[in-house]
Amino acid sequence: SGLIGRSWAMVFAAGGFKVKLYDIAQQQLTNALENIRKQMKELEESGSLRGSLSAEQQLALISICTDLKATAEGATFIQECTPENLELKKKIFSQLDLIVGDKVILSSSTSCLLPSKLFTGLKHVKQCIVSHPVNPPYFVPLVEIVPHPETDPSTTERTYALMKKIGQSPVKLNREVEGFVLNRLQYAVISEAWRLVGEGIVSPTDLDLVMSDGLGMRYAFIGPLETMHLNAEGISNYCERYREGMKLVLNTFGPVPEFSGEIQQKISQAMSEKIPVVPKVLDARRKRRDEYLTGLAKLKKEMKSD
Repeated sequence: SGLIGRSWAMVFAAGGFKVKLYDIAQQQLTNALENIRKQMKELEESGSLRGSLSAEQQLALISICTDLKATAEGATFIQECTPENLELKKKIFSQLDLIVGDKVILSSSTSCLLPSKLFTGLKHVKQCIVSHPVNPPYFVPLVEIVPHPETDPSTTERTYALMKKIGQSPVKLNREVEGFVLNRLQYAVISEAWRLVGEGIVSPTDLDLVMSDGLGMRYAFIGPLETMHLNAEGISNYCERYREGMKLVLNTFGPVPEFSGEIQQKISQAMSEKIPVVPKVLDARRKRRDEYLTGLAKLKKEMKSD
């Protein structure tokens, strides 16, 4: 019932599904439900609430439970949202493996743990899958669907269909890979950003501006491959024009950074001057981020309908 779990609960409720939110501590669940209520009311007041149901109708679909067996009873889809700890996640799935039947889908929100490490050895492994959201799932719709080598194709298809139904944007990976797709792309950007700042080419704040007011403007609507396609007379023409230049630049990239030491201190200082590391300030900045993401999502929806 942490940040990701609460957001998933809101997404599923917005899609009209009954949701049971599980945690081991009653107070944690009570706080989570209150947090969801507050968020939904604010979203409704701003006209940003997802789904066709009112906030009260959606809230009525969410209940809380501290008993795992009771939580799983009658479920068709279970989304695990525990901390990113392999042993903890394996423990939860081994418990669920003893409880569930042969039709429920067991899904994990993990951002980097491979399905083969999470699910191997479970008797219901064919029903297991990773559904990795982007934080926070309520405001960013992408979900990476990553199968275990033994996952049944029907599990993948049912998960994909469910994510579409609740308004997310699912993508299917044909097989598992470290970091999946989103984090592999994200880490590639972070790695080069770190090197450019570390080598004194650009300041941390200007580096972020290159993305927010440059690449990010395009990437909010189209991906890197479509960008290439449109920036020339198609992909083949782009490669003919820029192949050698791209290879020349890419060959100058340095080794993987350590993400520590002087460069970490330099970037940390710049970011802390911009956004002080104080809970109240960070929370306000996250709230602003979510408001911007909500506005962007509404704009994208309007553009697609046009």
